[in-house]
Amino acid sequence: MRLLLASLFLLLSIHSPGWAQDFGGSGTALLGGGQAEFLPVDKAYKLEVEVLDEQRLRLYWQIAPEYYLYQHRFKFVLEDAGGRVDTEPQLPPGLEKTDEYFGEVVVYYQDADIELLAARPVQQGTLTVTSQGCADAGLCYPPHKQSFSVDFGNATVTALSAPAKRSAQGMLSDQSGTASGDSAAGTSLLYMLLLAFMGGAILNLMPCVFPILSLKVLSFARSTDHDRHLHSWVYTAGVIASFVLVAALLIALQQAGRAIGWGFQLQSPGFVIALAYLFIAMGLSLSGVVEFGGNLMNAGSGLANRGGVAGSFFTGVLAVVVASPCTAPFMGTALGFAVSQPPLIGLTVFAALGAGMAAPLLLFSYSGAARALMPKPGPWMETLKEFLAFPLYATALWLLWVAGRQTGINTMTTALAGALMLALGLWLWDQRRIRQGMALACVIAAVALGSVRGIDSVGTANAALPADKVTWSDHGVATLRAEGKPVFVDVTADWCITCKANEAAVLLTDELTEAFASSGVVYMIADWTNHNAEIAELLRRHGRNGIPLYLMYPANPDAQPLVLPQILTKQIVLDAIEAVSTEKGEVAATF
Repeated sequence: MRLLLASLFLLLSIHSPGWAQDFGGSGTALLGGGQAEFLPVDKAYKLEVEVLDEQRLRLYWQIAPEYYLYQHRFKFVLEDAGGRVDTEPQLPPGLEKTDEYFGEVVVYYQDADIELLAARPVQQGTLTVTSQGCADAGLCYPPHKQSFSVDFGNATVTALSAPAKRSAQGMLSDQSGTASGDSAAGTSLLYMLLLAFMGGAILNLMPCVFPILSLKVLSFARSTDHDRHLHSWVYTAGVIASFVLVAALLIALQQAGRAIGWGFQLQSPGFVIALAYLFIAMGLSLSGVVEFGGNLMNAGSGLANRGGVAGSFFTGVLAVVVASPCTAPFMGTALGFAVSQPPLIGLTVFAALGAGMAAPLLLFSYSGAARALMPKPGPWMETLKEFLAFPLYATALWLLWVAGRQTGINTMTTALAGALMLALGLWLWDQRRIRQGMALACVIAAVALGSVRGIDSVGTANAALPADKVTWSDHGVATLRAEGKPVFVDVTADWCITCKANEAAVLLTDELTEAFASSGVVYMIADWTNHNAEIAELLRRHGRNGIPLYLMYPANPDAQPLVLPQILTKQIVLDAIEAVSTEKGEVAATF
């Protein structure tokens, strides 16, 4: 069976030289030849305090492009010789945003102009201001304190400073509010590790991954505690090692000037077809056409032997491979942060993603309460195993459709013929020994058919767009905004399951189509099904390393786009449409 699996993945190696060469063209490197840098907090948010009269102060923040401040995180403390003075801030309207850290919030882009009214007249006092903001690229700063000595009589304001000290977490913090970039980055790393962990856990619910996780859970029904613990840890090792390996390859290619991102391997038709063949082989095994034993799916009584342990590790590797079309909530921000950092930090974030993905199975192996919910071992296990073959067949069908979109119908048909030969070869494999030579010949024929290219003149991924949608380009966005039209950019791909789910449930529904049309918002599609260096650069500019990415540009060419969450609801999109459909001046102020 090792020979069979190696033959399947020859599809990828046959085309990898040309595929890698395509990435080395004239496109812009994803990292731009260096690491992306975040601004120090005092440069991202510049605060000026002005005395208006003996009871009023004006606080004005200048906010760097693509950074924002949270309205609900402002705190103001004014003290004089008589003690603390009650204050009432006059907060200007901001932009409603669905934030990955705090949920539904109001934020300020470009500037925040706040008037602070004291409850009684003050001659001299000390003002302490706390604020918190984030960058669209993913970094979220810790709460930022700034202190000022205020002389209301002379209308003067002097910034106060305090020595930096070590916090309880061992990170450098500046009590005066001039927190260092290292402090912000250290806190942000903790945020990103948490986001990556949660995103990895959610990946288990994706349609490609869930059948594999189900099979592992199924294998626990007849195993001992020792077996469950051993195999869950080996599975965890396979998941984390695979994520780190993919991350190392991704970072190495990016630093070598390749314009690629998460899921880049699915831009190769050879890899897509090989993955489809693997799903077919797994499905046939579950259907009982061929028995692979413990070395592949690791189910049943073979858990304790050496092959079963190897099977657990391979199942972890397989789970990562099939998860690549998916981007779970929280993942996009964490991955964008990972590739903007030094390699060691980037690999740590990917390892956290793997730990999150493996955590549910690991916890299940130790949780007696969770296992108690399973029915007792019996014939149902075989029935469930056979049923789980059908999601695998459906996934293979979808992958072959993706390959057809990337290349053409002729290539897809040839790949289907290869799938037929593969099925025949696997059926022959378990027959009499004399037929194993025929089985190997069929497998070789399947690899050959799946490797055929050049019979289609052009792929169809970009051939037909939905009605009222236009193809994305930077120039096109600039032209439309110069004409006074807001623009929505949908960065998608045929192999991106999250993208397709958002389109089916939200973006391409009649309600949203009407909303875009009635508001005059131009819907642009950036199709990343095949490699495109310009789209990779668009992702880089917005701190993302994978898709989906949704950008809502107001008509004002000087205003920053609103970055929408990766999991959409109709209300989120409708709110964004309403935000860019208001008066131009107001929109510019909120972004």
